[in-house]
Amino acid sequence: MGRLSAKIDYEEIRIARILENQAKLASLGLNKTLADLRAVASSAKSVKSHVRKAPKIYYSGMPLRRSSRLTKASTTESPSGHDSLRRSNRLRGIPRDPISLPQGKVGVSKKNREEETRPANMPLVKVTALQAQLSPDIMIQRCNSKNRGSVYSPVFGICCHFCRQKKLCGEEGCKRCGNLDIDEPCIGKTDCSVCHSSNGVLCRACLKVRYGEEMDEVRANKNWMCPHCIEEKGINPKWICNSSFCLKKRRMAPTGIAIFRAREMGYKSVAHLIMDELQQTQNRRR
Repeated sequence: MGRLSAKIDYEEIRIARILENQAKLASLGLNKTLADLRAVASSAKSVKSHVRKAPKIYYSGMPLRRSSRLTKASTTESPSGHDSLRRSNRLRGIPRDPISLPQGKVGVSKKNREEETRPANMPLVKVTALQAQLSPDIMIQRCNSKNRGSVYSPVFGICCHFCRQKKLCGEEGCKRCGNLDIDEPCIGKTDCSVCHSSNGVLCRACLKVRYGEEMDEVRANKNWMCPHCIEEKGINPKWICNSSFCLKKRRMAPTGIAIFRAREMGYKSVAHLIMDELQQTQNRRR
């Protein structure tokens, strides 16, 4: 009974408010304005409904328009007057000329063999004459930084496996970065003597900070191996690559800028710190 009386009170209040609003609109003279707006809207709809629609054109029965080049070709090539489309030799059934290899050599060409045997710090790139020219100011700026280099070059720069910076090295005797000679190796990047892959390409700064090695010593050592090959051959299993890519593959968190923590703790590089931590973890599990 209480709910019913509350509902009746609510309806009475609502009806009283509606009447009050209508009286207020009438006192302001807005009822006529609302009626005019509704009339204008209805008339606009009626006018819009009587707009004449454009007739549909069916193009299926109409002749196709062709350019003068195609019509000229059809009249010259086809004596019957029918249009003839240009087709490749493969679609016409004409066999293409076989590729003639030098006598006594079968398999990959010389160019492909060069691409396979090139070291990782001397990749073969295709460049245009415009790309092979750098301004003298840029070439002077290249030698300002010997660590990672200071000039970014997406064409001639070789990507470091750790910092992933494709910069021209700052070494003075580098013919690749100094003279833009693609047939010369970049002496500011390392090359693994075993895998010759991008995993062994490190710049001077990353080699020093992350692994504690000097570029001049690595360059003089023709048997230098990257951390991937050292671990794979079992020379030092705890000596691992500490790049973010490789650590994530191991389900390990990337170290970030850990060189300061490593040096405070007395380690030569980040790799020495990680190697000791892995050894301690292994000893605790035993």
